[in-house]
Amino acid sequence: MALQVEDLRVYYQTLRGDVKALDGATFGISDREIMGLAGESGCGKSTLGRSLILLQAPMKYVGGKVWLDDELLPVHDGESMVPFRFKKVAMIPQYAMNALNPTRKVGRMIGEVLQSRGVRPRSVQAEIRRRLDLVELSPEVLAMYPIELSGGMKQRLVIVISTLLNPSLLVADEVTSALDVSTQRAVGRMLVEFRDRGFVRSMIVITHDLSVLYQVADTILIMYAGKLAEKAATETIIRSPLHPYTQLLISSLPEAGGRFPERKLAGIPGSPPPLLDPPVGCRFRERCPVAFARCQEEPPFVEVEPGHRVACWRVGTRHA
Repeated sequence: MALQVEDLRVYYQTLRGDVKALDGATFGISDREIMGLAGESGCGKSTLGRSLILLQAPMKYVGGKVWLDDELLPVHDGESMVPFRFKKVAMIPQYAMNALNPTRKVGRMIGEVLQSRGVRPRSVQAEIRRRLDLVELSPEVLAMYPIELSGGMKQRLVIVISTLLNPSLLVADEVTSALDVSTQRAVGRMLVEFRDRGFVRSMIVITHDLSVLYQVADTILIMYAGKLAEKAATETIIRSPLHPYTQLLISSLPEAGGRFPERKLAGIPGSPPPLLDPPVGCRFRERCPVAFARCQEEPPFVEVEPGHRVACWRVGTRHA
């Protein structure tokens, strides 16, 4: 496994108490795997992604362990994580297009990132230009300010900067959310190509848009209310999901390329539970159409078929 996460818990500190945004995540990612991470807004996707690289207040590490390439990551300690950032684990943050320093030209920004990690910018100039070419950016952007670039150009530039040191893990948080459909597709292809060329060993792509994950991800992990619900191959999640939440999530989306004038899209009744004081047992049970008495106990996230893990008592019992 390139990445192994065990019982990771990260809460948000508030005046009213701790919000249990990530409450016991255990999963793994193999070498060369692109894992999509999906779920409703507020389910803990971005919290999980950020916790693997930088914990910032009001985030609070509560427990759990993370291994990357068989090395324990000190995710609980911001200072101890400094040597790992960019070199071992890198992130394309949400709203990455606004993450570029508007007062710095692109070339100077890249140089400062490299120098902060002990790399002489001149020693990798050829590689910088090669990667800019791969994402269809001219070397002329190195002499530009971010404001001179379009949204799609900024996003592709951030992909280059985040992967210059060939990290083992890249966390891409909502990298296509502010882009038009054609640019989304192009960015997705670039992420896959960077993996295929060995610039990144494995990847987590965080989004609420399952159509994006269908294009780029090998597997998809579904989260709900701070908990893991289901993880399987992308085709399995899209075509034959087992968890009731995943089934409802998929059924609420239109089928790409299809026309169903007689079919009405249905949402998921109810709302996610408050994570300041989440309910006991399965957190989806109040909205679940097949909930039963045992759902008042928390279901384990177990493998029910090879490569397919689900946290649901009905599914676990059926496959036992």
